[in-house]
Amino acid sequence: MKRCKIKSITILLLAAIAGLNASTAQEAVNYDEAKVPAFELPALLLSENGTPIKTVQQWERIRRPELLEIFATQEYGRTPKEKISVRYEVLTENRKALSGKATSRQIRFIFSNNGKQTEAILLLYIPNHTRGKVPVFVGYNFKGNHSMSYDTSILYSPNFTRVKKPGNPDWARGCQMSRWPLDFIISKGYALATMCYHDIFPDVPGFKNFGIASLFSGYDSLSGKPDEWQAIGAWAWGSSRIVDYLETIKEIDSKKIAIMGHSRQGKAALWAGAQDKRFAIVISNCSGAGGAALSKRAYGETVEQVTKIKPAWFCTAFNQYRSNEQALPFDQHELIALVAPRPVYVASAQEDRWADPKGEYLSAFYASPVYTLYGRKGLTSMMQPAIERPVMNDVGYHIRKGVHDVTLFDWEAFIRFADKHFSHRL
Repeated sequence: MKRCKIKSITILLLAAIAGLNASTAQEAVNYDEAKVPAFELPALLLSENGTPIKTVQQWERIRRPELLEIFATQEYGRTPKEKISVRYEVLTENRKALSGKATSRQIRFIFSNNGKQTEAILLLYIPNHTRGKVPVFVGYNFKGNHSMSYDTSILYSPNFTRVKKPGNPDWARGCQMSRWPLDFIISKGYALATMCYHDIFPDVPGFKNFGIASLFSGYDSLSGKPDEWQAIGAWAWGSSRIVDYLETIKEIDSKKIAIMGHSRQGKAALWAGAQDKRFAIVISNCSGAGGAALSKRAYGETVEQVTKIKPAWFCTAFNQYRSNEQALPFDQHELIALVAPRPVYVASAQEDRWADPKGEYLSAFYASPVYTLYGRKGLTSMMQPAIERPVMNDVGYHIRKGVHDVTLFDWEAFIRFADKHFSHRL
């Protein structure tokens, strides 16, 4: 009994310390443009040996591989090349989902390697009223597949039951429906493939062993290698495994796959899109530090804050830039540029100062020269567009009213952007 009591007190103390650290980080945040330090961004079109990058060939042969290596070793960690076995089990199919507008399927992904396995469940909606193959949005949900709808047939995601205690409000069905306007997406002729991000890498301290990272050879949750991948790398890897599956589905147009990520998943979406060219469109919503926002601005969430509040998101090499952003040999505009020439869209919210909307816009703007190399059109002005006036070039952007969230306005813009670049018509 005493041991249990001591353990409980220890847990409470650790939680209090964690809360204090998070509170301290919040107190130190800068929301004053006058306090943004003078900074110089790394030259996007200049190789490490000083060679100017003037052609698509030079970009793809020299500069792009350099930048992928930098992000892998300095921010997100190296994605393992080891092949992980995966098999699929269709658990349910409902041809009359959403009042007959869609066919829904739940597919169990069983990942296995080295005598161990983990599971994830993909929730897939395909519109019934279209002809031929359909484009698809891929995106992780935060609160489990059941959070998408009141539909009681939707299964709880495997790791959700581990990371959420009974009685947590996140158990409620449909608790995050507003972020996923299923009827609207389906009505526009798009399929949607979603999975709970906890199934790939649980976003709770101490649960890493239940995610896919634990399947790889040499896995050690305490290895501490500076370039060891962590959550964002794993989530990006998992997004590509969803694409693997979608390529086997006859109703899906595998040439028209868009990835959409919000917040931490906006960070992962950009990293996934940089590595996997099968994502034909990449959309980052309110992704902030370590996502679309320029780190060197040190506005809102900073490298120090994001790596201390969520140390399991990035590789430990990124920690050397805490309160030292000016030493960064890269910045996030180069991450966005790695998506080129595929269309990329960055979205911000006016009240989401933590994510630095101006820094998100400037990052997309400074990525645009690579799109110019390809004969595509990026952002042409350093000035952000007016509120809720989207720019729909090959590099797209909008800032809307409101807070850190995904809204119907966002989805309307994402689908307009996809319609334009996929030449999609019902």
